[in-house]
Amino acid sequence: MRPSAATSGSSGGPAGLGVDFDIVVVGAGPAGASVAAAMARRGIAPAARIALLSERFAGAPAPDADWNLRVFALNRNSQRLLDSIDAWQRIPAARRHPYQRMCVWDATDTARGARALRFDCADLGESDLGHIVDGEALRWAALEAARQAGVVAVQARVTGLSFDERAVRLALDDGRCVRAALVIGADGASSPLRALAGIGTIGHDYHQQAVVAHVRTAAANLDTAWQRFLPGGPLALLPLQDGRSSIVWSVPAARAVELCALAPAEFGRQLEADSDSVLGACTLASGRAAFPLRLQHAQHYVRPRLALVADAAHSVHPLAGQGLNLGLRDVAALCETLAMAPEAIGELAVLRRYERARKADNLAASAAFDGLNRLFGNTHPLLSRLRSAGLLAVERSGPLKRWFARAALDSR
Repeated sequence: MRPSAATSGSSGGPAGLGVDFDIVVVGAGPAGASVAAAMARRGIAPAARIALLSERFAGAPAPDADWNLRVFALNRNSQRLLDSIDAWQRIPAARRHPYQRMCVWDATDTARGARALRFDCADLGESDLGHIVDGEALRWAALEAARQAGVVAVQARVTGLSFDERAVRLALDDGRCVRAALVIGADGASSPLRALAGIGTIGHDYHQQAVVAHVRTAAANLDTAWQRFLPGGPLALLPLQDGRSSIVWSVPAARAVELCALAPAEFGRQLEADSDSVLGACTLASGRAAFPLRLQHAQHYVRPRLALVADAAHSVHPLAGQGLNLGLRDVAALCETLAMAPEAIGELAVLRRYERARKADNLAASAAFDGLNRLFGNTHPLLSRLRSAGLLAVERSGPLKRWFARAALDSR
């Protein structure tokens, strides 16, 4: 392995033959680092026998660095999980911000109109509806939590995968190999591990890209997450700790290219128009980036000695901001499953309990988000009237509105 790779847990065999672990987690993003830390803290395996394997490990954000362009809206369940592994408190206060209100409206209406759907944490007796968190700060906090729990960090890339009855063998790009009782794939939507395991996916391309940036606005964001549904895709403005808003602007792929190439002043004008001037004039206050959107679901979450979590298992449209929340629910469910049978962590019968616990829920969420994107992207006049009527009905129904707000807060 590379000099930075730790080799705790050596099998004691001839040099070069490999290193043995109980669990190898591939991917050191928020989900991968969290599942490694959680496995160690719950004692599912000794920390020194859990490896977190990645080509790159996040460094601590510089104190004077700007917010990363990728931010996450984390709900209460995700916060509890991160707190349980000692990661939440490692996120600098300047890189996480609670939001107290949410406003959702259709392109044919206005944010101040009767048909806009509004949620307020005060109506639930809560201090907030969730937190907007800097993506890079979260990645580092989860990784640091795993390291502090004693997990072994291995910097390498998996180039081969083979299974036998008792172990999985991972070939690494430095010529070494690692053996484990269980490998967990948390290496993202394109998951090389999933491909090496021969697990296919179903889904479709949205032919949209999400343009992300941070902006200053003439009006205060009021600690509110704003989301407007437009024919080309939803636009979200999420409040940041310093008073700016982070945008996630889902648009057709060709328009995303145009938006990223616009002069900053024109970008701000088009953003103000698409946001219905809900926060007044918008001024670009960061760089811009765009990433493609795709609905994707792994055909299998598990096979003997392998489990997939988070984006490696499923990726959804960002319109509801639930992608990482669903992934961290996978983490919690896998830990719960393995905690009940730590002596059989790689056995298919055990892993299928995790798959049953999460696959149906994730498929339902994927279908719901996909349906919302299609519904609100349709410009047919009848559907437009039905959308407005539905939003109005929810807004006026106290119990139904509280149910939606509680579901978003807890995502149970």
